[in-house]
Amino acid sequence: MYDKMSYTINMDSKKLEILMTAVDLGSFIKAAEVVGYTQSGLTHMMDSLEKEVGFALLKRSHSGIELTKEGKILEPLIKDCLKANALLESSINELKSSAKSTIKVAAYASIAMHWMPEILYRFKRICPDVSVELQMVDHALEPFELLEKGLCDVIFASKQDYDKLNWIPLYEEKMYAILPKDYPLENKKSFPIKNFKNSVFLMPYGKFDIDVEKIMKPLNIEMNTEVSKVDDETLIRMVSRGLGISMMSELMIRGRTDDVLCIPVSPVTKRQLGMGYSLGKPKDSILKLQNCVIDYLKEK
Repeated sequence: MYDKMSYTINMDSKKLEILMTAVDLGSFIKAAEVVGYTQSGLTHMMDSLEKEVGFALLKRSHSGIELTKEGKILEPLIKDCLKANALLESSINELKSSAKSTIKVAAYASIAMHWMPEILYRFKRICPDVSVELQMVDHALEPFELLEKGLCDVIFASKQDYDKLNWIPLYEEKMYAILPKDYPLENKKSFPIKNFKNSVFLMPYGKFDIDVEKIMKPLNIEMNTEVSKVDDETLIRMVSRGLGISMMSELMIRGRTDDVLCIPVSPVTKRQLGMGYSLGKPKDSILKLQNCVIDYLKEK
């Protein structure tokens, strides 16, 4: 049964906000200028608020306005209410933004081919309202340049000398020597890096020489290098025809090794693959994508 003695106060947060503004400034005239109301409109709004509450909140005098005794008791609660309301509005707007957001991803072709389909499938299941634009790149530095220019939100690449980003290490990718099938290995299960200097080295396209130089420079190895502006599969076929030898990472060669020998280099050499995004607090959707990637790689 409805209790006639009980009632609900349905206060407009805007009225409470203006009340606190008027009290802080000590004047309806000053408050009206700040909030964009006429003085009479503001006065009417405060009268309406007091009617809703059931008692006076303001004391008016020639010197200005101040809270009544009851108003001062309510003041900390009103401020808490306004803070909670602001937080609620902010959260609602963030969720709206997330629901309509798009993540632009730039990834090496090898990562896009072998990792991203499964990762995006998992991400879509937990963030169905977030779309992902995936861009494949074949230049080692291009993802970092795109991120720096604000043309993408997330990159997947090998670690480079860029520090203006959040970098999450993901995977240590092993490097392999790519050799013709008749190459004289003498039953060796690895290829000494120093042996690259004795043959024509076919350099993969797209600034892969940066990663190669990181390996060769500390060992003082100078190579007879030929740069071919062709894709990885074509370069592997060139190796198969005896036009030279090469070195590639495990994702670059995956599924393409039928016509060549692919063996780890020695000493064992790896390059770090990772995920990067701009400095500052990332969007919730980017963190969820990061979790999808980490979970996926844990299973590999």
